[in-house]
Amino acid sequence: MSKNIKNKQDNNIEQLSDFERIKVESNYLRGSITDDLKDNLTNGFTGDNYSLIRFHGMYQQDDRDIRAERIQQKLEPKHAMMLRCRLPGGIITPLQWLKIDEFSNLHTIYGSIRLTNRQTFQLHGIFKSKLKMIHKILHEIGLDSLGTAHDVNRNVLCTSNPIESTLHDEVYRWAKKISNHLLPKTKAYLEIWLDKSKVITTDHEPILSKRYLPRKFKTGILIPPDNDIDLHANDMNLIAIVEDNQLVGFNILVGGGLSIEHGNKNTWPSLSIEFGFVLLRNILIVVESIVTTQRDWGNRCNRKNAKTRYTLQKYGIKNFKNEVEKRSNIKFESIRPYKFLTRGDHFGWKKGIDNKWHLTLFIPGGRLLDDKNQLLKSGMNAIAKIHRGDFRLTANQNLIIARVDENDKKDIEDIALNYGLIKSVTNLQKSSMACVAFPTCPLAMSESERVLLIFIKKIERIMNQYGVGAKSIVFRISGCPNGCGRSLLAEIGLIGKSLGRYNLYLGGNSIGTRIASLYSENINESEIFNILDKLIKLWSEKRYPKERFGDFCIRYNISKKIINSMLDFWS
Repeated sequence: MSKNIKNKQDNNIEQLSDFERIKVESNYLRGSITDDLKDNLTNGFTGDNYSLIRFHGMYQQDDRDIRAERIQQKLEPKHAMMLRCRLPGGIITPLQWLKIDEFSNLHTIYGSIRLTNRQTFQLHGIFKSKLKMIHKILHEIGLDSLGTAHDVNRNVLCTSNPIESTLHDEVYRWAKKISNHLLPKTKAYLEIWLDKSKVITTDHEPILSKRYLPRKFKTGILIPPDNDIDLHANDMNLIAIVEDNQLVGFNILVGGGLSIEHGNKNTWPSLSIEFGFVLLRNILIVVESIVTTQRDWGNRCNRKNAKTRYTLQKYGIKNFKNEVEKRSNIKFESIRPYKFLTRGDHFGWKKGIDNKWHLTLFIPGGRLLDDKNQLLKSGMNAIAKIHRGDFRLTANQNLIIARVDENDKKDIEDIALNYGLIKSVTNLQKSSMACVAFPTCPLAMSESERVLLIFIKKIERIMNQYGVGAKSIVFRISGCPNGCGRSLLAEIGLIGKSLGRYNLYLGGNSIGTRIASLYSENINESEIFNILDKLIKLWSEKRYPKERFGDFCIRYNISKKIINSMLDFWS
């Protein structure tokens, strides 16, 4: 780090966010979590531990549907934990799935498994008394939840492409390598959750430091022409470059991100910026150097401006890139050619070049749960009992039954059909996404997952009315502006403003390389669909052949094309 930049940070030492104090004083993420686990008077964690458990992959939540009622009764909120597994590349074995399924049935409030767009699963509604049990189960089946939340590198995404099987295997291995390389090295996780004895050594975090990162850091790996992980939602992206049928390296893009704060013009979304191409042998040191530069240069005073894109804006792209080259002793080569043609998942049966079959299933809102209409969770349990391949969780909240032998194909398809895992799904549904929001997310301002299918049906009625019902529109809902639903990369995006009210964003594109812009602010459901009725009607009448809704919105000046996010987003 240059002396000038270091001095700037030292001068701000008294203004550091309280999260920085928590991390430094935590004894490498231990805090007093062990003592809190012994406290039977409350189902929650107290003081700094409320924040520290996130480093271990958990968030403390409560049921917001009954929060007011419990306050009236002078009762503590109904605290329970959400646990998010570390699952780089989204691959899980049938045996692992069965163990997770069993725990969710017996020991969670909601009994569901939630697939996330970070290519992993979450379990909602775990009481504090059952936390050590789930961590021990994860350990027994070769999994953990370390580093899936808070100020570290999060779960590493990887294209789920079911066709390019050999290339996918190689790229998936890189996702695991990067995840393990950037993982916190503290033994706190083993000591607290697995009852391992404390080793008499000095803890050391060579990459993350005692202060860890200034803010969360997201990484993804893509295989063109699929942008199925939404690269512009990630701080760091690696785009696979294949020459002569061999993976030779990755193009590196840095600084993507979607989280904003309503009305705060010091926050904005950003597209990832091309840094250059790196050969395979140099990938880990370059990735590490990007993370350590963000570690040392990122804003530790204002968490709203602590993500990588703000660091690039503050110090300059060229300076950041030069620092990465200095730390890694590797020069970025020129970007190798690549192109994105698709986004989203390839549903139904696909045959890979390894002659294995892959079945991609649509999971509404990513929620696996049995109800009166379909038995999604029981169906997956039945498939896991006979499947000899693996499962891939996609970055679009869907699930791939991967590596199916020809002889097993019919048995798996029969189970999927009988349990409602295979059913007719519209193009709009396939392109939709929602974050969790109510009742469990403490940040939610409005509904998201629970209204997703309701909103989809209303949009479909409008589309059918104007003769474009068979078309696809990328539609997403987020319950707050933190970006979990990736609404700002949608053709139609809704971001919660308050209960029952949303900001409407338009103009993203089909391949996820354009940020949507604000069209109307703080509107209710009726106003949303009145607007969409007029715009979809106009699209049906004035569009070019094969012109997407988002592209039409840009061409027809319904929404503006954002070129420079920092300057354009709020104007």
